[in-house]
Amino acid sequence: QVRLVESGGGLVQPGGSLRLSCAADSIIFSGSDMAWYRQAPGKQRELVAVITSGGQITYKDSVKGRFAISRDNAKSTVYLQINSLKPEDTAVYFCHGQRGTGSSAIHYWGQGTQVTVSS
Repeated sequence: QVRLVESGGGLVQPGGSLRLSCAADSIIFSGSDMAWYRQAPGKQRELVAVITSGGQITYKDSVKGRFAISRDNAKSTVYLQINSLKPEDTAVYFCHGQRGTGSSAIHYWGQGTQVTVSS
């Protein structure tokens, strides 16, 4: 029943930056792996970045060196800093949380925040 709430999206020019935020339930957050996904018009949702409950980080190849995921457990918030933005980064960005593994894992999704990169 817990929710993830994203914010920070907007309209930016190519080369610009944004910081996306995702606020979560404090009871769940510290024990959950967190991730950012995105879905562009006409395309499937894709995984962008993951940060585990232990701090391990993985990125999609196309965003390496430009995007940075982080988490603040005290604030129950995960961030995605997105820099050097390109038009192909335009998408709805979704926050995802996973607690547990395998068939017993619990998954949480946010409502999404729109990022539009255009000149």
